Amino acid sequence: MTEINNPRIAENSAVLMHFSIRLADGSAVDSTKVDNKPAKFVMGDGSLTPGFEACLLGLQEGQSETFTLPPESAFGLPNPDNIHHLELSKFSQDVPAEIGTIISFTQPNGEEIPGIIREVVADSVTVDFNHPLAGQTVTFEVDVLEVLG
Repeated sequence: MTEINNPRIAENSAVLMHFSIRLADGSAVDSTKVDNKPAKFVMGDGSLTPGFEACLLGLQEGQSETFTLPPESAFGLPNPDNIHHLELSKFSQDVPAEIGTIISFTQPNGEEIPGIIREVVADSVTVDFNHPLAGQTVTFEVDVLEVLG
């Protein structure tokens, strides 16, 4: 009987997979299974952090695995330099400064970056530009559907 070797994920592989990300308390953050739309990406294209990609290397088509990643390997640690104080006057009725709201800000180079409003005191709004999951240990569950090359 001949054993069939399914393709393995390598450094530049294109991969089609389902994934779920959960926090340490078990709450779901993201899952491609909700809409049954698997994710397709190319290893090394920047869509996943190096820590997530390291988990995938060597997995075979058809394989399912679960990994627990510390913040440093997942979305990083919060950086105090990514917390900024903006004037309340920069906000409007269309884009109110409400605590917990995620707002997209345009950087000088034209790129959009999300920021979470953490505090509003008098005329000052504290906006956190760290990734919303920075500092979190996460569980990464994957189902490798297809290794495309």
